[in-house]
Amino acid sequence: MSSRSSLVALTLKEFMRRQQVLLLYRKILQAIREVPNEHDRKYLQNWAREEFKRNKSATEEDVIRMMITQGNLQLKELEKTLNLAKA
Repeated sequence: MSSRSSLVALTLKEFMRRQQVLLLYRKILQAIREVPNEHDRKYLQNWAREEFKRNKSATEEDVIRMMITQGNLQLKELEKTLNLAKA
């Protein structure tokens, strides 16, 4: 999202997009908690945090939508892998 001063209000569109990003981040971290190997779990947690931090300053709507789509695909892959590991 944009790096605005805390005094500037977000538009409704920015607010909604921010909520989408935060929800995706929480879902990814929840899925990572299911990773049985502690080393892998820590690696994935650090990776997720760094990816979100690295892209925090993105402001272009199309770029943000693309990153959300990619994040959701990666989340689905992780969930699929975890489900296969449990089976």
